[in-house]
Amino acid sequence: MAHFTPLASRILPLPMNDVDTDQIIPARFLKAINKEGMGDNLFADWRYNADGSPRTGFVLNKPEAKGAQILLAGDNFGCGSSREHAPWALTGYGFRAVISTSFADIFCNNALKNGLLPIVVDPATHADLLDLVEESPQAQVAVDLASQTVTLPGGKTVNFPIDGFSKTCLLNGVDELGYLLGFADQITEYEKRPGL
Repeated sequence: MAHFTPLASRILPLPMNDVDTDQIIPARFLKAINKEGMGDNLFADWRYNADGSPRTGFVLNKPEAKGAQILLAGDNFGCGSSREHAPWALTGYGFRAVISTSFADIFCNNALKNGLLPIVVDPATHADLLDLVEESPQAQVAVDLASQTVTLPGGKTVNFPIDGFSKTCLLNGVDELGYLLGFADQITEYEKRPGL
């Protein structure tokens, strides 16, 4: 997993509430056991026509989608069944962060374990971001995990919550096992103690 570094990016709006994991990555794509190609199937049923051609008007198919690393989602994003493939698909597409007013707990945990930062903002800030995208689709916002802030083009800065352990793992580019392996020397020393 890559270190989560500060980023400045355009944001793509998908302000629908209650987007579940089957909409993020439909169940027929869950046979894969690795992350390769997951981004191609992100929002597949909304993104493509039955013949596989891109659906005109869907946000990921618009020219301004290319290179955007932040998704602006509606409330309760990632609800439904637990599937790690959902953050795999989002990161496979190129998203590094998703901003919403709330996330489903399991999705949030899966995202954090897979290098995707779920950012919770208040409804007023969410509305400001939607207005920003509508008025200026090329506008960028800055995300700084170390300071836990999102900065809008006008300079408004908003703090977001994250638990300390997940923050440490993301900043250091490690998952839970990688974090524990960072203590390998101390574990070895402990195991050498007499009587263990």
